[in-house]
Amino acid sequence: MESSDKSNHQLRGGICYPNGARRPVRTPSVIVIGAGMAGIAAARALHEASFQVTVLESRDRIGGRVHTDYSFGFPVDLGASWLHGVSKENPLAPLISRLGLPLYRTSGDNSVLYDHDLESYALFDMDGHQVPQELVTKVGETFECILEETNKVRQEHSEDMSISSAFSIVFERRPELRLEGLAHKVLQWYVCRMEGWFASDADTISLKSWDQAELLPGGHGLMVRGYLPVINTLAKGIDIRLSHRVTNIVRRYTGVKVTVEDGTTFAADAVIVAVPLGVLKAKNIKFEPRLPEWKEAAIDELGVGIENKIILHFDKVFWPNVEFLGVVADTSYHCSYFLNLHKATGHSVLVYMPAGQLARDIEKMSDEAAVEFAFMQLKKILPEACAPIQYLVSRWGTDVNTLGSYSYDAVGMSHDLYERLRVPVDNIFFAGEATSMSYPGSIHGAFSTGQMAAEDCRMRVLERYGELNLLQPVMGEEAGLCVPLLITRL
Repeated sequence: MESSDKSNHQLRGGICYPNGARRPVRTPSVIVIGAGMAGIAAARALHEASFQVTVLESRDRIGGRVHTDYSFGFPVDLGASWLHGVSKENPLAPLISRLGLPLYRTSGDNSVLYDHDLESYALFDMDGHQVPQELVTKVGETFECILEETNKVRQEHSEDMSISSAFSIVFERRPELRLEGLAHKVLQWYVCRMEGWFASDADTISLKSWDQAELLPGGHGLMVRGYLPVINTLAKGIDIRLSHRVTNIVRRYTGVKVTVEDGTTFAADAVIVAVPLGVLKAKNIKFEPRLPEWKEAAIDELGVGIENKIILHFDKVFWPNVEFLGVVADTSYHCSYFLNLHKATGHSVLVYMPAGQLARDIEKMSDEAAVEFAFMQLKKILPEACAPIQYLVSRWGTDVNTLGSYSYDAVGMSHDLYERLRVPVDNIFFAGEATSMSYPGSIHGAFSTGQMAAEDCRMRVLERYGELNLLQPVMGEEAGLCVPLLITRL
């Protein structure tokens, strides 16, 4: 009986070590690379789980592709600016609601233009004549019909192709869907808006996978005061090292060693890599040993697109009271669209938003030339337009910290590449919009993957040290939640 009591006592008191020594109490540690939405979400979750967290950020600011600028005297987002899915199903909605941040809803559900309802546009031709709304609506119906026909093409072909190739097949089969004159130009504008959603051209977007991402209910809402308050709230109390560009990650069973540009090293039990896909593609971070081939393939094969913003601040409003101004043209490349922030925020600001090849071409210009280009597009539809008094220009494609705006499904590539990019490699975990199979290219997708990476990391680190308490709710889990048994087959 005595030996049994001693054994129970040892179990209650913890593991005994030789010479009566106890293992020293330790705090599990994690390094998070990247202070964008995914990295900050991961760091917040682990910080609240009592981990020692260090965030290494290459920029001199936090936020990553969330960049709210205040130089005009009011907030303007150069990066992410919409909440896609204004509903309780959106994981960011509770935080945005708690902070009292207003949203300006720009569309309901199932809008053919994704983030805006058709009625909120004013389209013009190159001569400044407004396109009749009835024609815009009619062409929109034709565009929806074309998309339905492309689905039939997808079902009939085992090999993938681009969206533009599928459109060509549709036009051959259904010549009545081929439009001419002004109607053709309006159709090209619809294609232009589709390309803006994916930040890539129609001849690079996968027919097989273009619509595989999930759209949350509630339509889309513009963050009136910008996204930075959300980032700042999540970042409170976390150890964030700015201007720390990571160049090397060494993984061992005992932990990881991370080296930054000036040679400084950091050690921890695990690391969460939450840098943009473009940075991974450029191999700016060296992994030792190399990542497995399947992981490198996922990085190489996922598409990364570009959408930029040229933000024009005027001393007065001289444009129609609509959410978007559009310029129709013979090709989607020559079409344009301007977001009217005055309708949402009350500030006299228009945002020109080029995507795909057009965005790449504009990035080759100086800021002044890019602004002049955008302003000339505006002058085509509003000849009386006055010059802007201030401007901002984003360059997500050439910014060494991003090298692209967000991910998309490239032709010939599987949609499950997002999941492959997310899967951990030993004690290296991955987060970011490009690791979200359900919500790629979105801010809530980035947020969710940050939380997932944090939970996967927490489980692995605590299991390794035998300290995992599976009965204790963590990461915001609610006690009493009914959870199904985890049953699988060998």
